[in-house]
Amino acid sequence: MKPIRTRTARAIAVAIVAGSLALTGCSSDNGGGSKGKDDSKSQKDAAEQQDPVAYGDAAASTGPAAEVPGAKPGGFINVYMQSDLTHMDPGQIYVSDAGQFANLIHRGLTNYEEDEDGNLTVVGDIATDSGKSSDGGKTWTYTLKDGIKDEDGNAITSADVRHTIERLYSKVIYDGPTFVQSWLSGNDYRKALPDGPYKGKHLPDTVLETPDAKTVVFHFDKPRPDLPQALAMAGYAIVPAKADTKEKYDDAPKALGPYKIAEYKPGKSMKLVKNDQWDPKTDSVRHQYVDGYNFSSTIDQASQTKRLIADQGEAKNAIQFTDPVDPAQLSTVIGNASAKKRTIQGYQPYVWQLTFNLDRMKDKKIRDAITYAIPNQSMVQADGGRYGGEVAGGLLAPTLPNFDPEYDPFGKLKKPNGDPAKAKELLKEAGFKEGTKITYAYSNTPRGQAQQLIIKDALEKLGFDVQSKEIDRASFYEQVGKLNNPYDIYMTGWGQDWSSPSTVITPVYDGELVADGASNYSHINDAKVNELIQKALVQQPEEAAKTWEQAHHRIVEEINPAAPVYYSKQIQLYGSNIGGARYSTESSYIDINDLFLKQP
Repeated sequence: MKPIRTRTARAIAVAIVAGSLALTGCSSDNGGGSKGKDDSKSQKDAAEQQDPVAYGDAAASTGPAAEVPGAKPGGFINVYMQSDLTHMDPGQIYVSDAGQFANLIHRGLTNYEEDEDGNLTVVGDIATDSGKSSDGGKTWTYTLKDGIKDEDGNAITSADVRHTIERLYSKVIYDGPTFVQSWLSGNDYRKALPDGPYKGKHLPDTVLETPDAKTVVFHFDKPRPDLPQALAMAGYAIVPAKADTKEKYDDAPKALGPYKIAEYKPGKSMKLVKNDQWDPKTDSVRHQYVDGYNFSSTIDQASQTKRLIADQGEAKNAIQFTDPVDPAQLSTVIGNASAKKRTIQGYQPYVWQLTFNLDRMKDKKIRDAITYAIPNQSMVQADGGRYGGEVAGGLLAPTLPNFDPEYDPFGKLKKPNGDPAKAKELLKEAGFKEGTKITYAYSNTPRGQAQQLIIKDALEKLGFDVQSKEIDRASFYEQVGKLNNPYDIYMTGWGQDWSSPSTVITPVYDGELVADGASNYSHINDAKVNELIQKALVQQPEEAAKTWEQAHHRIVEEINPAAPVYYSKQIQLYGSNIGGARYSTESSYIDINDLFLKQP
C-alpha cells in the first residue's frame, strides 16, 4: 500500500488493546455498474486491518518522517469538497472530514505512524514517545519534545496541554470525543470543572499534573491501556492557552502542524500555506512537500468525479478529500484504465445504520418492522455497489477483531433487499395505523439524498406517512445529536476510534453518555448494556471480547436502537500530477501526510 518507509531499527512495544474487534462483511456479487473483474475490497482486506497497534518509543517518535520515494517540494494541491468542514477547533472534532484536515494543521501528544502495509504504531507527536505507564497502567507520563511552537512562535509547554484537556470540560466544547475526560473524572466529568480553565480553576494534581514545563502526568482510578490511542485522536490536539478564543477558536485555530490557515471564506474556500514554525525534526509522521492546499467546499460529488476523470488543468493537481467517487460515474472510472489507476481503495471501519430516536420511537415491534423492511442491498448499490460497501448483519464492523461474519439476526444475508412480509406482520401485532407520520432527517449530500429516497419508499410501502427533513451536511451530526431533536429516524455512520469495540459500544450505546452533543444518537439507556460496558472496560482482552459480544447482541436483538444497514468501503480519485497517493487505514481516506506534486 504505502511506499517502503519501515523503521526496523526503532523499538516498539505491542499495545494491549482491550477487547479488539474486526470488520468483515457480506460480499456483494454485483455493484458499481461494472461487469469486469471484481477487484473491490473484501472481508480479507478488512481482516488485515485487525493487526495489533504498537506503541512506539522515543526512537520511533523522532523526526523527520521517512522520505516518500520520488517526492518533490513545491506547488499547491487542490482539495475538492462538497461542503464546509464540520469543525476546525480540535476539541469539537469527531467527524472524519475535520479529522482528515486536522493532521495538516494540528498536533497532539501522540499520533499514528503507518507503514507500507497499513500497520499502525502510536508514536509521540509533541511528546517524546507514546507515553510511559506506571502504577499498573493507572498513571501515564508524557515529556514534551524541544522546539514545539505554534504558528506565532510561542513555545508549547505542559500548561498548554493542561489547558487543552481542561477546556474540554467547559460548555464551549460540545461535539468532540469524551474518552479522556470521562476516564479522568467520570461520565459526569463536566461537574468537576464546569467552567473549564477559563475562570482560573484547574483539575487537582491528583488527576492531571504538570510538575514542570515539559512534563504532563495523567492519573486514573483504573488502568487505561488505550490512552496513547485516545490521545492520538484529533479531538485531543493542542490548543495553546494564549491563543484560545473559546467559541471563536472554531473559525481561526492556531497551527502547530506543517500548514496554517492563510485565508478562510466560510462555506466557500480555504487556503493553507506552510507553517514556518513547524520543525520537521520534531515530527516522525508528517511532511511539508507542497507549498500549501487550496480547499474548495462548493464542488459536489458528481462534479469532483467528472473533473478528476477528465484530468485537465487544475484537476491534475487535485484530490477528493473525504468524498468518494460518484456512484453514478463509478462504472466509467472502473472501466477507464487511466482513471482507475488514479484511485485509492480501502475497507472503512464505518457501519451505516438507521438510527431510531428512542424518545419518539418507543415500540420495539415497529423498530424491528422497519429494520426488516430496509432494502439493505439497494442502499449499498446507491453508494457504489461492491466498491461502496457490503450488507451489514450487526453494528460492529469487519475491521474489528473477533468480528462474526455470520451474525445476522434480521436475516439480511438471506434477504438483502428486506422482508416486507415480516415487517407488515410485526406492524399488525403492534396495532400500527396506516398513515402514521414518521420524520426522517437526512444529510444534503448525494449519499444522503439517495438514502432518503430508498428509505422513504420502503416506509411508504409499509403505510407510513414519511416527512423528510433535509439538514446541511456540515451541521448534520450536531443537529441529530441534540437530545430534543424533532426527528424519529436518521441515518448515521460510525467507525471505531481505535481497534476496540469499546470505542463503538461505549460512545454510541452507553446510557450514561446521553447528552446534548454526545454520540448516543438513539438515546439508548439500558441498565444491562451499561453494566456490560463497565464490566468489559476493566477486563483483560480475551474476557472483554466475550462481554462486548454479549453487549452487542443485547443492543441489536433485544433493544434495536439502530438498524444495521451496510459496512462501508472507500474509493477515491486523484489527479495525475499527485504523487504519494495511498489509502490510509488510520484515516480511511487518502493519506494526507505523504502527498506531493510530481511536477510542482
